[in-house]
Amino acid sequence: MIRVQTGDFDVGAELEQLRRDNNGRAGAMVSFTGLVRDINAGDSVSEMTLEHYPGMTEKALEKIEQQANTRWELTASLIIHRVGALQPDDNIVLVIAASKHRKQAFQACEFMIDTLKTEAPFWKKETLPEGTRWVEPGQCR
Repeated sequence: MIRVQTGDFDVGAELEQLRRDNNGRAGAMVSFTGLVRDINAGDSVSEMTLEHYPGMTEKALEKIEQQANTRWELTASLIIHRVGALQPDDNIVLVIAASKHRKQAFQACEFMIDTLKTEAPFWKKETLPEGTRWVEPGQCR
């Protein structure tokens, strides 16, 4: 399942819902939560705005999730990505992979977040004390 949304998400509630939906089929659930940092490339960041191309973004996320489900035997998976104006420490992204065994869940989760960072059409703009700047993919450090 994938969701692109402006509102926040509750990591614990999402994990619990996925666990319940699995009805005991999963032996492992691995999650990754991405947060807005207050510093990037040595500069103070007061806000990050994420833009996307509706329709195209969802298709890209669905493709990533499908690839993970094809490569690993997952019992469930979830990708939630936020868009809009976000503040430092806000949730940006949640990726969960559930599988019978932990190794597959870890590998699938890592694959989904790594692939999402390079292939999903999101654009990030940071607000700094001296103005705004667009962030190139892979530039956050």
